[in-house]
Amino acid sequence: MLGELRLEGVASGLPCEVYWQPGPRSYTGGPQAEIHTLGCGPLLEAAVRTLCRAGARLAEPGEFTLRAFLSGRIDLTQAEAVLGVVDAVDGQQLAAALEQLAGGLAQPLQELRNRLFDLLVHLEAGLDFPEEDLPFLSRLELGRQLQEASEQLQNLAEQLQTRRMSDEGVTVVLVGRPNVGKSSLFNALLRRTQAIVSPCPGTTRDYLVGQLDAAGLRCRLVDTAGLDWVQVVSASGGIGEGEQGQMSVGAVSQQMSVRQVREADVLVWCVDGSQPMEPEEWAELVARGRAPRLVVLTKGDLPVRIDVEQLADQCGVGPIVTSSRTGQGLEELRSRLRETIEGLAATGGHAVWATAIRSAESIRLAEQALRRAITLGAETCPEELIAAEIRLALEEIGKVSGAVYTEDLLEQIFSRFCIGK
Repeated sequence: MLGELRLEGVASGLPCEVYWQPGPRSYTGGPQAEIHTLGCGPLLEAAVRTLCRAGARLAEPGEFTLRAFLSGRIDLTQAEAVLGVVDAVDGQQLAAALEQLAGGLAQPLQELRNRLFDLLVHLEAGLDFPEEDLPFLSRLELGRQLQEASEQLQNLAEQLQTRRMSDEGVTVVLVGRPNVGKSSLFNALLRRTQAIVSPCPGTTRDYLVGQLDAAGLRCRLVDTAGLDWVQVVSASGGIGEGEQGQMSVGAVSQQMSVRQVREADVLVWCVDGSQPMEPEEWAELVARGRAPRLVVLTKGDLPVRIDVEQLADQCGVGPIVTSSRTGQGLEELRSRLRETIEGLAATGGHAVWATAIRSAESIRLAEQALRRAITLGAETCPEELIAAEIRLALEEIGKVSGAVYTEDLLEQIFSRFCIGK
């Protein structure tokens, strides 16, 4: 509908178009109107003032998406995906949010809830009408279907765990012995001097964090204090946090580095190619950990004193030879980091960070309830107990999708939205 918007203090009418959406197929599920007019800031402010004086009010943060959720247009995972789209900092996060918004998580959750609800109906019917000639499920068939549902939840939990990355992107941690060139590599990758570089070992005591563009993907790059592998291995038999209590600055520094290694999404193992490696360093380097890793030979402008082929054979990945002084290998490292991060996204499912964090505990509790139901069924326990565990699993899955919610939960989620979303 074409027309004019008459504003206070403006002599002529403001040309505009009004789009009316009667509902229930609008975004919010209710009737709504959109006014499209000129994009001049002062005129838009005057339009808002005029509309508010006529009886309108400003929307609360996230109110439109909240109304869409309450009217059943979207579920809670899709509502969080709206915020994921707004907050996405790279193509990877945007793609994950858009897929979740399209039902990539809502649909499998709903299918799982329907499946468990059908099982519960069969159990309840058998309990309420034991003498009726109804097609009840056998214990064997019940156990098989519960096992399949449990495996679905396990897969979902693994996907959500992999997607639990900070909203700043994947965390990439530089790790290695003191004075192997981690801080120089840190500065070179960021293309600015942020870390102090010195030929003296132990210059870095605290860890530093910078935002890295890995060939188009954003990630957090962490520079850690050099790890004394002899001390780390002797203290814990591997990478650990050591003993608590009174510790020197060096010991605290080592402990902080170990913690960063444990929490890393991707590890970049830095090895000084111009120096022979210690046995403990070899042992930690070839050990398999949770996070994917890249092996980097630093100081590539100096003569190499390491058997590169042996290193590649034992680590299962070819090292990248770099030089922070000449720039050698830096673009290859960025490209390999991008490939590794994309691999994390491929194996991590399609859930935005906020959903992965919020849902992890509910998915874990639901999976535990199904495991208990399977055990009870195998032990020929009363079906009332099995039904109770299935109801508990349904309640926890409902918390993820929003079928079960509290006012506090909605406030926590939608308060992070901006006005007009």
